[in-house]
Amino acid sequence: MAYDEGLAQRLREALGDLPDVVEKRMFGGLACMWRGNMLVGVMGDDLIARVGPDGMADALKQPGARVFDFTGRPMKGWVVVAGEAVGEDADLADWIDRARDYVEPMPPK
Repeated sequence: MAYDEGLAQRLREALGDLPDVVEKRMFGGLACMWRGNMLVGVMGDDLIARVGPDGMADALKQPGARVFDFTGRPMKGWVVVAGEAVGEDADLADWIDRARDYVEPMPPK
């Protein structure tokens, strides 16, 4: 599966000042790891964001967000956000911030 290279580039730019970010190919797309923990990524034309179990309810109320159900089993704490819903840089930054809020307290791997 190919992924939206334009969205991937926007993620790279938005994460540019964050130390210890590494890209990995996952889910047929691209995952951005922060200190060894998955943070955000691109799958197809969509953003994937790790918001944590406590952030799910609010995240799913946001435009374009849905449960990340890649294998037929929903991934707890993850959402998929339609590419159109992150077309503006401010919207993309909001999702990155949500993911950072969850991942930041995690110990590095």
